[in-house]
Amino acid sequence: MQSVHYTNRKTGKIEKENVYFEEVIRFLYGKTFFSKTIGRFLLHSMAKHPFFSWLFGISQSRPASKSKVLPFIKRYAMDTTEFRDQAEDFSSFNDFFIRHLRPECRPIAATDAIIPADGRYQFFQKIGINDPFMVKGEQLSLETLLQDRQKAKLFVDGSLVIARLCPTDCHRFYFPVDCTPSKAQLIEGKLFSVNPIAIKENPWIYYKNRRVITYLETEKFGTIAYLEIGATNVGSIKQTYTPDTFYPKGSEKGYFNFGGSALIILFQKDRIQFSEDLLNLMKNDLEIRCLIGESLGKA
Repeated sequence: MQSVHYTNRKTGKIEKENVYFEEVIRFLYGKTFFSKTIGRFLLHSMAKHPFFSWLFGISQSRPASKSKVLPFIKRYAMDTTEFRDQAEDFSSFNDFFIRHLRPECRPIAATDAIIPADGRYQFFQKIGINDPFMVKGEQLSLETLLQDRQKAKLFVDGSLVIARLCPTDCHRFYFPVDCTPSKAQLIEGKLFSVNPIAIKENPWIYYKNRRVITYLETEKFGTIAYLEIGATNVGSIKQTYTPDTFYPKGSEKGYFNFGGSALIILFQKDRIQFSEDLLNLMKNDLEIRCLIGESLGKA
């Protein structure tokens, strides 16, 4: 299986991702005989029972897990000057995982819509045959994703944003536009990995995984569907906002406890124009590394 690469938005250069637990992911989702037999058995056993991910997540909140923080930072050459708190002060690995960043390191762009989380992104101006929601040439329905026929109709031929948060990313997520959010709706599901190694062969993962849906009512964009997708070893998805309260773009919405995670954002048809550089970089057919507060687009 090929290595995972992405495009760095700031530099425009293609970079190789240092994947956390890469050997394990390749074993569970690969094409070798052992992956297709033993790997798949273990994969579905773990994904079927979120207890394993919950238990692993709990272990990352123990004081003993603090010893993993500094070696992790060193291994992935992380920039600690972006952290609001000192690296030595985190009480556990999960405390580090859900760290706050210094506001000046993530300035909020003046555009109508902004990037809601640090991560690797894909942008689709119009949901269609080229988006990743394809299984053997057949596009899965929005109704399957949202579990709501009437809501799904709102986003037919709309625009799509997918963000994958890596273990090295800050796992807090924010509102991309000025909005009034609904109460978050939990849809139970599995906890498969959302790494490209897994998604490439199993795009149905987005529809199978546990997810939380919030509908954002806006003046400029109409209704937006904002989904947090759980993944392997995600202890939980925490919401920190108050429903039915107005929030300006860049306000915190919540965070993922330990584990890989993803966001999906759906816009109604002809409601957003993504920033030109993002659409140009998408021609590389790779994810794009984006940061909180950068320009997403205009209404």
